Amino acid sequence: MRFAGAIAGLAAIGMVAGACSSGEPTASEVAPEEVTGTIRVLAPTFPASNEGQAAFDDVVAAFQEEYPGVEVEPDFATFGNLNEKISTALAGGQFYDVVVTGMGWVPPLASQGAFLNLDQFGVTAETIAEEANPAAVSPALYDGEVYAYPLLIGAGGLALSRSAFEEAGLDPDSPPSSLEEIADMAEQLTIRDDDGTIIRPGFDFWAAANGYRHRFVSVLGALGRDLYEDGEPGYMDGEGVEALEWMSDMINEREVIGYGQKSASGAPMLLSGDAAMGFLGGYIDCDDVGQEICDDLEFFLLEDQRPAMFAGGQLASVGAQTDLPEASWAFIEAMSTPEAQTVLASMNFGVPALAGMADSEAVLSNPSSEFSYANLEYSVYEGGATNWLDLRDTFNNELDKVLLGQATAEEVLTYLAEQSE
Repeated sequence: MRFAGAIAGLAAIGMVAGACSSGEPTASEVAPEEVTGTIRVLAPTFPASNEGQAAFDDVVAAFQEEYPGVEVEPDFATFGNLNEKISTALAGGQFYDVVVTGMGWVPPLASQGAFLNLDQFGVTAETIAEEANPAAVSPALYDGEVYAYPLLIGAGGLALSRSAFEEAGLDPDSPPSSLEEIADMAEQLTIRDDDGTIIRPGFDFWAAANGYRHRFVSVLGALGRDLYEDGEPGYMDGEGVEALEWMSDMINEREVIGYGQKSASGAPMLLSGDAAMGFLGGYIDCDDVGQEICDDLEFFLLEDQRPAMFAGGQLASVGAQTDLPEASWAFIEAMSTPEAQTVLASMNFGVPALAGMADSEAVLSNPSSEFSYANLEYSVYEGGATNWLDLRDTFNNELDKVLLGQATAEEVLTYLAEQSE
């Protein structure tokens, strides 16, 4: 979905707003308690549930302590319809004042003029690095400037089954520290029946068919490259081919897992005892999967040239059309307090982006969150191209061609680089 038409409407509205301006004081010249109006908030951060509504009401209450005369109109979108809502709002000339998006969304939208540069509120890459984890800086940037503030990070490393390692004669306290070691150990851990059918995968990508994009970003990161570096593809200097061929080799040559093989629930197969090693998310409910499973897990980072851990997450931006920029930024600040982030992280199965939250309930509630928060410095993200929102599905489709033996890694990555803007 393209944004060009929507931004044309945005530009036209900006011209009308400028023509209608008068000599009256602007919102920034009025004390917060005297400001009136309404801000519209697009926030998939808050689930459409009683719990989500209560969390939103708490943020509104904190915000209105500073801006009592400003009403807050929520739109509880989901990431499934977020792109459509943003496009529709831009095209209709009634964009939101506060917009929460995901990792990789900032360059496409900021490049089209949809967000305000946050430097006017004193937000810089340096302040984010101080207040949040330094690894959360890059997703907030476009062209070196800050257009979003990180709220939550959903990161997940790898884990192994201690019991499976011991059964295979491997040391669970010495996890693999290279892609080659992962592959070798995965072969030893794979269990097949007499016909050669995989009964227990030695490695779980935790990816369905047409869903290997995040895993490619992870493996590429372990080889020392980001998906995009300064807006240019980081997968075209050999590491991209190496990453994709390693993934294909795990499926097609070493046969440690089938293409698209996953658990019936879609959860990581480690959590059902159906795999010996593999990717996990950033949250595990030990009451749900069983304490025995949790106790059997040993967490570690994907590693080769450097440690790497894929991270998604959520960031908040101020809409460029807003008539109440200071109030909109104040609402983002209200979502960024330790208290708010603890609640929001738990509801979104992530960890707070704020620094100094290692002892928060959201982090200590489960072993996966505790591990991911402690290792956020190794986060790698998807996105970086200004047309990333159009390119995501293309990535999934093209990567699958290599995993299914329909094209070479070099052919696919060259094509993806050509499609990048």
